[in-house]
Amino acid sequence: MKTTLEVLKARRSCRSYQPRQITAAELDAVLEAGTYAPTGMGEQSPVIVAVQDAAVRDQLSRMNARILGTDSDPFYGAPTVLVVLADKNCPTRVYDGSCVLANLLNAAEGVGLGSCWIARAKEEFESEEGQALLRAWGLDGGLEGVGHCVLGYRAEEPAAPAPRKAGYVIRV
Repeated sequence: MKTTLEVLKARRSCRSYQPRQITAAELDAVLEAGTYAPTGMGEQSPVIVAVQDAAVRDQLSRMNARILGTDSDPFYGAPTVLVVLADKNCPTRVYDGSCVLANLLNAAEGVGLGSCWIARAKEEFESEEGQALLRAWGLDGGLEGVGHCVLGYRAEEPAAPAPRKAGYVIRV
């Protein structure tokens, strides 16, 4: 088992996935890590929607691509999409959701999965189509999209990390 620091150093954004679905145990481990992210005042404002249904995953991909202005798959073929949303009334919602996403990404590395943070969730779920999805999922319109964590098995091994920039840390 990797140490926390080893996981953090090894994690890379994955942009090429195998088509096979991840296991339930892998998904559960990643989701559990997301629920333990720090949140402002311990409010736990985020909600994670795990999407493994191919039709819904493809719908989200098309919505995201439209916002991006492309017709390619912005999810890079990943079979699982974790949508992170947060309560619009919570002043720390973006920070809270970002912490959840970071935990999801790091946990994915810890269990041997590839992952990538995909933006544009805010715009997706502000749309009528996004609002309809929220209703279909039993969620109200009081949520704002923060981001997506796509998951799957890597199609290729990631490159070594780039050297850290000079001046990244200033000690006072």
